[in-house]
Amino acid sequence: MELILNGQNLTIDHVYQVAYATKGALNLSIDPNALVKMKASRAFVFDIVKKGEPVYGINTGFGALSSKHIEEKDLAQLQLNLIRSHCTGVGRAFSKEITRAIMLLRANCLISGFSGVEPSTVQLLLDFLNEHITPVVPEKGSVGASGDLAPLSHIALALIGEGDVEVDGKIVNSKFAINHIGKTPAVLGPKDGLALINGTACMGALGALAVHEAKQLMKLADIASTLTLDGVKGTSAAYNPKITALKPHKGQIASVENLNKLIANSPLKESHPNCGKVQDPYSLRCVPQVHGACRQTLIHADDVVSTELNAVTDNPLIFVETGEVISGGNFHGEALALVMDYLAMGVAEICNISERRIEKMMNPVFSELPAFLTKSSGLNSGLMIAHVTAAALVSENKYLCHPASVDSVPTSTDKEDHVSMGVTAGRKLHEVISNAKSVLAIEFLCNTQALDFQRPLKSSPPLEAVHTLIRRHVEIIDQDRIFYKDINNIIKLINSGEIVAAVESCIGVLN
Repeated sequence: MELILNGQNLTIDHVYQVAYATKGALNLSIDPNALVKMKASRAFVFDIVKKGEPVYGINTGFGALSSKHIEEKDLAQLQLNLIRSHCTGVGRAFSKEITRAIMLLRANCLISGFSGVEPSTVQLLLDFLNEHITPVVPEKGSVGASGDLAPLSHIALALIGEGDVEVDGKIVNSKFAINHIGKTPAVLGPKDGLALINGTACMGALGALAVHEAKQLMKLADIASTLTLDGVKGTSAAYNPKITALKPHKGQIASVENLNKLIANSPLKESHPNCGKVQDPYSLRCVPQVHGACRQTLIHADDVVSTELNAVTDNPLIFVETGEVISGGNFHGEALALVMDYLAMGVAEICNISERRIEKMMNPVFSELPAFLTKSSGLNSGLMIAHVTAAALVSENKYLCHPASVDSVPTSTDKEDHVSMGVTAGRKLHEVISNAKSVLAIEFLCNTQALDFQRPLKSSPPLEAVHTLIRRHVEIIDQDRIFYKDINNIIKLINSGEIVAAVESCIGVLN
């Protein structure tokens, strides 16, 4: 993968590809025109230093100490002190993929040319990505304003040769890793340290990867619901486009189009026209409305996160053409925090309705299938406790969906008196997404079993393709066995994208 960054061309797909790129499969570089802007901005910073007038972030203290003027001879030490003192993160480290996404976003912001940072330092950040040198960055410590200071400081610490990094699965000192690739540690000059840590890169990375995952989850939810519908001989009458035309939300339109493509040409669907069931429960009948509303959270999140990826979130900002240095608040993560809380609720609702569909398959009164989808219930418990696990995850999602963004703890002697808690929102969102994968995996474990009980009738070609794929990894359930292994195998299929790919190879790309 070749990606030339100019500060304005980053997409959510780029972030995902860079985050998950294998070693040797990536070449990131700085656009030559952007490099010209970076150099001009850098020269402007040195002009300020020569004039000696106090300018925040260049020759002053930081935060509540911004009134302290720093002598030119101490500016390099000022930046080193900033990075060292701000490395206060705690907890387990972010995954390698999330950390790589954070690094990419920070580099893209600095490449835009409004920060006055030393270009070679940004190039070293790209070298880290290209060579798979990944700083160890603790998850906790950012309040989501004044930039993601603590996590980004751990990345900056690695750039100056004082941090820990992961290379080929081993944790080593970053100076050793830098020397190993034939480079030298970054030497921080005026504003460099502040530029490296003052922005929303951590929040933005969490948001971008979550949006990418959620797009797959929305497709998977539509696939799972139609497979369950056929597994219990439900009706697709409620998916009539005429109904959605009277409530034309974008998300509902997208979902109902998927549902009808998925269930089309199903012999099972056509096998019970006079079964006596008047209406299905909401978890089957209202899928377009619920999944559609969940998609609305994703549509909004996609828009906000995509904008943030190419936003300049440093402070102060340098406008070379007008000769201005302006302090502002683009480092504040309110937009990201709010939208990640919103998306978490949308993904959690995917889980909620999925768990209800799972319950319908457990219940022989509704499904007319064997209790808990096992032939010899009593002797066998079947998928009884798989459903309980789904219920546990759904319950956990409810407290994870308490919005982080409505909280604010003032810091820095009340100068930073309103913060977003965006990293907390992002971390919770990723946990909700992980739970959603598990709940949908349990639904697939159940509905493929339900489909086997409906034989010799078959479902539609795309849903049969999903059944075939899952049966290659999860055998039909004849008697009780260790089911967590089956659940984990389906989660692997979800993570690999194989379930969606199996469907799309039959009917084209889903919404």
